[in-house]
Amino acid sequence: MWRAIVVCMVLCIGPAHAQTVIRLSRIADIPDQYVGGEMLRAVYAKLDIKLEFEDVPGKRALALSSSGELDGEIQRIGNLSRDYPTLVQITPPINYIEPSVFSKTLHFDVRGWDSIRDFSIGIVRGVGSSEAGTRGMADVTAATSLESLIRMLDADRFDLMVTDLFSGRVAVKKLNLDSRIRALSPPIERIYIYHYLHERHRDLAKRVGEVIGQMEASGELARLREKLVKQVLGSSEAIKAINRTNSQRPLMAWTPKGAFRSRTG
Repeated sequence: MWRAIVVCMVLCIGPAHAQTVIRLSRIADIPDQYVGGEMLRAVYAKLDIKLEFEDVPGKRALALSSSGELDGEIQRIGNLSRDYPTLVQITPPINYIEPSVFSKTLHFDVRGWDSIRDFSIGIVRGVGSSEAGTRGMADVTAATSLESLIRMLDADRFDLMVTDLFSGRVAVKKLNLDSRIRALSPPIERIYIYHYLHERHRDLAKRVGEVIGQMEASGELARLREKLVKQVLGSSEAIKAINRTNSQRPLMAWTPKGAFRSRTG
């Protein structure tokens, strides 16, 4: 009889204590997405919620999160909800990026987006900051991954590429091209970026925003970002870990993918 009671208690109590899982899209091949994801892992842990990541190209990520197939985006620029109204922006920002110019041969002081207008430019398709910054420029090439973009720059397919400073430095180093490809200074700008959840999680979004605010106010968030950035920049093992981070399906490896040519303006 007592065995039946124990079984009943396990069946009744177990599901109530099952940990909630949130699945977020993560742009594959972009190191700052790894850092943002690990920062969010710490945020959600305070709410006893487990995170899983789905590594996909940028445009595909938005399709999955905005449709509700996934629960949200790790981090995106601030005006995303204008084009994807089903995604709820969570404030305060979780992270920041610094779009920067990388080149093999050019040397000049970067003075905003207009200072690169007359060059041929490479960007990663689906990265909103790069797409917005280069909109209307005459010669823009969109690659499907950061590695592919770097290889195209090394092959002289364009004069320069634009990507986040941290992500670019990590990827260039991984490809052993840091002796040929360098970041110009200063960064084009600093952009604060936000975590997004699908609209079905509006109540959760408020709770997540409160935790981010608390961690920001205490300095915990800044310290965590600094630690993660140093780990990735300083360790080849940390770079490899980007591809081993937990996700629902196997992570996409950092392998070159195809690129396509697009013109804007």
